[in-house]
Amino acid sequence: MKKYTIKDIAELAGVSKGTVDRVIHKRGKVSAKAYEKVNAVLNEIDYKPNLLARSLKNTKEYHICVVLPDYKEDAFWTPCFEGIQEAINEYSSFGIFIEYYFFDLMQPSSFLEVHKKVLGLLPNAVLLAPLFYKETVKVVANYNNANILVSKFNNQLDIENSKNFVGQDLFKSGRIAASLMKEITSKNATIAIINIDEDSNNAIYVQEKEKGFRSYFNEIGNYTIVTWNCKQQNIDDTLGDFIDNHSGLAGIFVTTSKVYKIAAFIKNKQLAHIKIIGYDLLDENIKYLNQHIIHFLIHQNPKKQVYLGLTYLVEHFLFNREIPAKSLLPIDIITAENLDTYLEV
Repeated sequence: MKKYTIKDIAELAGVSKGTVDRVIHKRGKVSAKAYEKVNAVLNEIDYKPNLLARSLKNTKEYHICVVLPDYKEDAFWTPCFEGIQEAINEYSSFGIFIEYYFFDLMQPSSFLEVHKKVLGLLPNAVLLAPLFYKETVKVVANYNNANILVSKFNNQLDIENSKNFVGQDLFKSGRIAASLMKEITSKNATIAIINIDEDSNNAIYVQEKEKGFRSYFNEIGNYTIVTWNCKQQNIDDTLGDFIDNHSGLAGIFVTTSKVYKIAAFIKNKQLAHIKIIGYDLLDENIKYLNQHIIHFLIHQNPKKQVYLGLTYLVEHFLFNREIPAKSLLPIDIITAENLDTYLEV
């Protein structure tokens, strides 16, 4: 790909080099007509600023903290940690200092304690996974009072003064899961929504998936939708009774990455007539997907969520770029047949 200079862009746009410089670096006054000309050329050639050259001129250092659950406790967060490492490797030489802090996924108090520690560090920005709604409202308010930028990933919450969200439309995600379930179950079937280890009253991401799932079936009718909240350590003792109490159960939608827990039970009890849909490319989920115990997985791309969230913050600090309010990633449907195209080598 050709590397375009300021002079090249100026000639293509029919403006001066100074005008191009002012548009790219967002400084000084430029007429609307000239701005449109330059932007049209930049879009046409897919212009990207020279990150290294510009960062060399930047002497200020920026501190970004990422707060998320411990990936050693839940494998879903492992790709998030990998995304952090990738961002550290890419941006550390440009005056960007990225740190990460873990909280206990099961303890809202741990979430608050870690954020209190991060607040005391007074970073320039925080990228957080807002798993607990009530607690997130509090910590975001504290960061705002300290003039610390806040961006979110994984879970979209409508919170004032939170700069950005990177993730998926979880309501639509639930609807897509429902549309898939409709294709693999018969009419008049009973379908279960299962939340594992989640306080659904304080977990907006679970609520949104369930709302989307139910809204789809409410529109088409002829299905019975039930919700079951459980703890993973009790699944073997309680799932059998739940299934017995719902004799027409034909499908299970698991709202989180722990779908493999349900798949293991279904396989062991030889309940192949029950179709399963869940989330995320964990090794255990992939195993049951390949065995056709799990029929579909929705890929949330957690690594990209974190990396993109950090990239927006970095570009904001280095280039004064506006951080988009919402960055929605594609909702990818994974089957045993297309799985290999999503696995990293």
